Amino acid sequence: MKVDGKHFRTIWPNADGQSVDIIDQRWLPHEFRIVTLSTLEEAATAIADMWVRGAPLIGVTAAYGMALAMGRDASDAALDAAWETLHCTRPTAINLKWALDRMRAHLRPLAPAGRAQAAWALSAEMADEDVAINRAIGENGLAIIRDIAARKRPGEAVNILTHCNAGWLATVDYGTATAPMYLATEAGIPIHVFVDETRPRNQGAQLTAWEMDGHGIPHTLIVDNAGGHLMQHGMVDMVIVGTDRTTADGDVCNKIGTYLKALAAKDNGVPFYVALPSPTIDWTVHDGVKEIPIEERNQREVTHVQGLAPDGAITQVRISPERTPGGNPAFDVTPARLVTGLITERGVATASHAGLAQMFGR
Repeated sequence: MKVDGKHFRTIWPNADGQSVDIIDQRWLPHEFRIVTLSTLEEAATAIADMWVRGAPLIGVTAAYGMALAMGRDASDAALDAAWETLHCTRPTAINLKWALDRMRAHLRPLAPAGRAQAAWALSAEMADEDVAINRAIGENGLAIIRDIAARKRPGEAVNILTHCNAGWLATVDYGTATAPMYLATEAGIPIHVFVDETRPRNQGAQLTAWEMDGHGIPHTLIVDNAGGHLMQHGMVDMVIVGTDRTTADGDVCNKIGTYLKALAAKDNGVPFYVALPSPTIDWTVHDGVKEIPIEERNQREVTHVQGLAPDGAITQVRISPERTPGGNPAFDVTPARLVTGLITERGVATASHAGLAQMFGR
């Protein structure tokens, strides 16, 4: 996607062959900062502290983290240590383990002298694969938007609600849930996006709204609890969200609050779609509520809020009594029965084991 007319991915290798640059998302939308990662430890910090976030981007960043590690020490012990260091950064998004397992399986048979070069090559390949997957998700989701648009009055916008940020900032490019929106806009289909603010980190307000504005897509920022009201009054035609982990039976784990949107959509007959890149499928898990580990993040994300002060400084302020503790589960699980369909790079699957197995040959 583009920032001020210039194309950017969210992560890219530098010409020195020893570092990668990322968009440091902590400062958006107020400042656009690029940070260089030169070590395994810096890559791990970038993932854990959410300089980068979103399941697909976490996976690619982890892959580059392995490449950085191999440039310093390519021994078997270092390979395993790098896997462990990166694996413990974020427990919920399955792309992290998928990317690390793929990297280690590729590098293990190689002589240590060849591992660094191979790691850089595979990381770049995985980044390109992510872009292609997201573009395909966009094409398949576009067909759904076209169908809804065909049933509306000429020129009337398709109203889409999304939660959190499953945009290009959560991937290498295009995004998952946003990819159909971008392609619809490019195809001349009028859309309007309701953007949930997405407490506690406000990724909707800070990231999705910034993306929509930059791409010229009409949008409205709403509080998290407004979605049900809008659906009751016929103001939402469809919901599209992303996912950090999807079970073999079609349950989806996404940013906290997604489950409530699915309940409201079900009650009001609003189609609820999940944009699903195949690396987010965890074929070893069947019951998402019982089996997916839910990350509990720092309570400060709940008790404080970040914003732009009148003097132009980006700052955090407390919004709760000083002695009030904050609970901060980062994700929830939406059962498959509430999901209209899974928009994948291969087509739209039913949210079921049979649907996913048919789509991906499992």
